[in-house]
Amino acid sequence: MDWLGDQTRLDRPSYRLENVLTFGFNAFGGARNQVTNALNGVWLGHPVHPPLASLSSGVLGATVALDAYQVTVGRRAKAIDGSLMAQHTLALGILANLGAAVTGATDWQHTHEQARRIGLVHGLLNLTATAMYALSWTERRRKHHLRASLISAVGYAISMSSGVLGGHLVFASGVGTDQSGPQLESAQWVPALAQDCLPDQGLHRVEVDNVGVVLFRSEDGIRAVGEFCPHLAAPMADGWVDRGKVVCPWHGSQFDPESGEVVRGPASAPLPCYQVRTRGGVIEVRATSERPVDDESVVTEACFAEACLTDDNSEAAL
Repeated sequence: MDWLGDQTRLDRPSYRLENVLTFGFNAFGGARNQVTNALNGVWLGHPVHPPLASLSSGVLGATVALDAYQVTVGRRAKAIDGSLMAQHTLALGILANLGAAVTGATDWQHTHEQARRIGLVHGLLNLTATAMYALSWTERRRKHHLRASLISAVGYAISMSSGVLGGHLVFASGVGTDQSGPQLESAQWVPALAQDCLPDQGLHRVEVDNVGVVLFRSEDGIRAVGEFCPHLAAPMADGWVDRGKVVCPWHGSQFDPESGEVVRGPASAPLPCYQVRTRGGVIEVRATSERPVDDESVVTEACFAEACLTDDNSEAAL
């Protein structure tokens, strides 16, 4: 697929299409973020496009199979009417394809270079196949079942070719996958940086247990998040904090610094977040909320219990 990704002639139409999409989303005004978040799959925690594409592939494959069955059995007595069932599955496939087109275009506009070019061809092939499915559905309404079956079969072949490109985008380019990278797994507090070394402004990358962690100061104290944006692995240390939200430097995804939840796409997966504390002038981080029991905590709790017991005995003596 590299040869297709190297076709720079696809850049001009792709950028024009991106401008059209941007203009269309901006037309929603204040609801723009809600619309794009829904299409990006923020509410699901992953993109919406893949499940819709899988649905369309399944029902359209069923359509082709039912057409083949109908051609084989013809009008034999007691045979199931495959043509009617194929018409219903085809209609569902067309709707799923349209949904996949809208969500896929929303995801595509934030891709880069090779993935962007391959994605453009992927989308155009899917639109061509969808047009053929619509034509097939019209022919079925006119009772031209054999012609409709042939058109659906050709459309499905185009869809499968497009699916190869879609698979390349996912497995080779990582489009639609969580690209936040390795995450801190230690449940123990681990020193990360001297508190005085953390700038008052901006995001600062440190390495903890061979894992990149980004530290920054907020109104609520010091925060720690993952090194890479889960969307396309943008370095979060190059980002910034806007009204309490961590912003990706590449596409403007916004994350809650406490929970990592996506506030604004195109990212759909959450940003890794870690617990932070300052001890002896050193910033320490850990991955989980489980508090490890160490010797110092045991001694402190024992001393506290002994002090309470002494106070109770004193009160009893009085």
